[in-house]
Amino acid sequence: MPLSDSQIQSLGRDAMQCAASGDFVSAERALMQVVEGWPNSGQALHLLGQVRLKLGRFAEAREPLERAAKFLPKDAAAQINFAGCLGMLGEHQAALAALERAAMLKPADATIAYNKGRALESLGRLDDAERCYDEALALDHRLLPSLSARAGLLARRGDWMGALNDLDVALTQRPNDPHLRLRRGELLLQQGDWLRGLPDYEARLELTPNAQGGERYAPDLPRWQGEPLTGKLLIYPEQADVGSDAAMRDTLLFARGVDAVVQCAPGLAPWLAMPTIGRDASLDGFAAAAPLRSLPLLLGWMPNAVPPIPVRQGERMTSTLVGWFTDLDPPAGLEVERDVERIAECGLVVGDDRTATHLAARRGIRTILLLGKTADWVWATSAWYPYFEVRREHELDTLAQRL
Repeated sequence: MPLSDSQIQSLGRDAMQCAASGDFVSAERALMQVVEGWPNSGQALHLLGQVRLKLGRFAEAREPLERAAKFLPKDAAAQINFAGCLGMLGEHQAALAALERAAMLKPADATIAYNKGRALESLGRLDDAERCYDEALALDHRLLPSLSARAGLLARRGDWMGALNDLDVALTQRPNDPHLRLRRGELLLQQGDWLRGLPDYEARLELTPNAQGGERYAPDLPRWQGEPLTGKLLIYPEQADVGSDAAMRDTLLFARGVDAVVQCAPGLAPWLAMPTIGRDASLDGFAAAAPLRSLPLLLGWMPNAVPPIPVRQGERMTSTLVGWFTDLDPPAGLEVERDVERIAECGLVVGDDRTATHLAARRGIRTILLLGKTADWVWATSAWYPYFEVRREHELDTLAQRL
């Protein structure tokens, strides 16, 4: 039996109350009945789409939001929410069209200008995106999303000062925001400013999952802040999988310059001039722990003063064999070795930022590390290893003449 108008109105009120209290599942259920009774109600369709957006079901939100945008052609919010849904689905050109309609309905709106910038950036139209962010900030100079987005765009272009300025302004509004602090820290570190960048970089420890998208690990010990200890200090990679490439790279790179025990994958123990334990070992006798990536801050490292590691000089090879640990093709005529187990036989190793390259550098083999378009902040210096160079991938042709 069809619902009466009064019953539908009652369901609509119930849905609004549920949504206001955060119960979006119940709100969706009620709104579906409202839309069934009033299939051409733009407001009901708009609310149903918004609830599904809140539930993260973007594909299912698309249809009611598209219909709402058609039934409510003069409602800027309906166009904006439809655009937001399209953006989440990767339909950035259609999202931009919806935002253009919203801008005609509500000109000189900072939020609409910002959202246009996001759509344009996703389409690769970076100049147009920057103009939209500029427009948004001209209308509202403290609009946090636009400050953050423009900072990211400027950083991609290499305008570090502009990006840092936007992040500084954003942080005046949210001084404790870990995402903003981490981004500012990484930008400073990439410029070699460890003094200012390292404190902000600690904000990564407030984020779960970690900045690289993986789960974060921390042992059940007090975090070391640099104070004298009566027991042993544990240093550890913060990745949940201690055997992952990222965890092993961090271990090889940062395990140095401190009297501590390293928690690491079993296969790395012979490569480290420090005592080691596995992740499942007892922590009895340890007084505190510190993540490896916090050591530069805790110990006051600087780009030109990274603690050295001992190198087994007698094991350096003069072989013509070149270890090749990058997906790029090697220059013609090289005798190449790709087996990690045979690194010790190589006179030179070329690789990207992966465990094999670090193993070679730790062994004292002449090593060239190739960086792609994006790179870890640690490579603002090449002082981590002896006989070690850091180059960009586009320099490979020039380097080939030396290999």
